[in-house]
Amino acid sequence: MRTARRLAWGGILALGLMGSGTAAAREKARTQYTGVVNLNEATEEELDRLPGVGRKAAQRILAQRAKRRFQRPEELVKVKGFGKKRFQKLKPLLTVAGPSTLTQTQAPAEPPPKKSSP
Repeated sequence: MRTARRLAWGGILALGLMGSGTAAAREKARTQYTGVVNLNEATEEELDRLPGVGRKAAQRILAQRAKRRFQRPEELVKVKGFGKKRFQKLKPLLTVAGPSTLTQTQAPAEPPPKKSSP
């Protein structure tokens, strides 16, 4: 009976350790965003690429734009679900003029350690 419990706990512990390893691997790579999204011209897919903006939020942006074009990026806070905090995170990626040029790339969270010369 005790052996069975030890084996069960050992399996749980092993799963926990394996799980933390995969989480650590995910944390090592992060998404970097470059470019901007034009709130007045972007498609639903382009808006969906913004960090923290899903398909439903993109649809709400499109609905707001259908009523009135955005004059400034700050007007995004008029859209349900976009408060000041969320807007501040997105602000560097938003524009109301020009083309949408947002791209996503995976980058390591920390640069690899430099090798020292002998």
